[in-house]
Amino acid sequence: MLINLAAFVVIVAGIMAAKPLLIPFLLACFLAIICAPPVFWLQRRGVPALVSIISFVLLVLFAELMIATLLATSLAEFSRSMPRYQDRLHGLFEDLITWLQAHGIEITGQVIMDQFDPGKLMRLVANMLNNLFGMLTNTFMIILTLVFILLEAAGFSAKIRAIAGTTEADMAQYEQIIRGVNRYLGLKSATSLCTGLLIYAGLGIIGVDFAFMWAVLAFFLNFVPTIGSIIAAVPPVLLALVQLGTGAALETASLYLAINMVIGNMIEPRIMGSGVGLSPLVVFLSMAFWGWVLGPVGMLLSVPLTMTLKIAMSYHERGRRFALLLGSNSEADRLATSRQAKGEAT
Repeated sequence: MLINLAAFVVIVAGIMAAKPLLIPFLLACFLAIICAPPVFWLQRRGVPALVSIISFVLLVLFAELMIATLLATSLAEFSRSMPRYQDRLHGLFEDLITWLQAHGIEITGQVIMDQFDPGKLMRLVANMLNNLFGMLTNTFMIILTLVFILLEAAGFSAKIRAIAGTTEADMAQYEQIIRGVNRYLGLKSATSLCTGLLIYAGLGIIGVDFAFMWAVLAFFLNFVPTIGSIIAAVPPVLLALVQLGTGAALETASLYLAINMVIGNMIEPRIMGSGVGLSPLVVFLSMAFWGWVLGPVGMLLSVPLTMTLKIAMSYHERGRRFALLLGSNSEADRLATSRQAKGEAT
């Protein structure tokens, strides 16, 4: 056990040391998994492999540069306006303290500021968005790696078969795992894009500043179930409170709640199926671990990485119990109910 723990520590230290190289590679793999199905579809329709790959790479590059440009503009304006927002937030908290004292609740302003400093929260949001912008500007390494991954993807299964001598049944199982990961990441990207677009439209109607920036943040954090939606909602709600007042803040919170309830609790389970949930504890622990190892990008990729691991284990007899442990309670309840029904039927 001590040897295994020591090996784990060495591996984690190596990952942290290789973080500048590993993060672009992971992002390129993430994009390759999403782009591979349409690229292979075009190739099956007779489009040359190089043409289909270049087409999708140019599309990804255009979208990335457009998002990075718009995000840079919003971040610059947000940074210039942050001192004004912080002063307004402090003024609102002082009004809250005065109201509490008027109703017989004796509390000092320092106690609230020590427990919850809105200025620190706004700076945390700015740092998170700056890290996201830095990730988007590391374009060359990500696109170059993406091209090579897509070029090698078509013959990857043949290489595995030739090297390992696997049977057709084993290859079918590997292909099932790949299809499961492709389906999860593709559908999750689609629902995240819908979430971002709805957030952008809703914040624009309410009149909250920097709607595009909050929509981008909602898109990326939608890959993190439950926790990501809460984190994405807090900054625009605070901004709406500072900029437009209590009514707009309530409208903004209701907008986030409605969108995430409909997409996260109704649409996603219906189109993805029942085996793609994660335990909230697993989500939190994976965010904490990968955020510590890889930084903010690790927090964004933590759930896709954990979900990929769960999907892969669910196709192996030995790993199904561990995959069930990573899953949500409702998934375990459904499996227990199904087994109980089969037992009663026999």
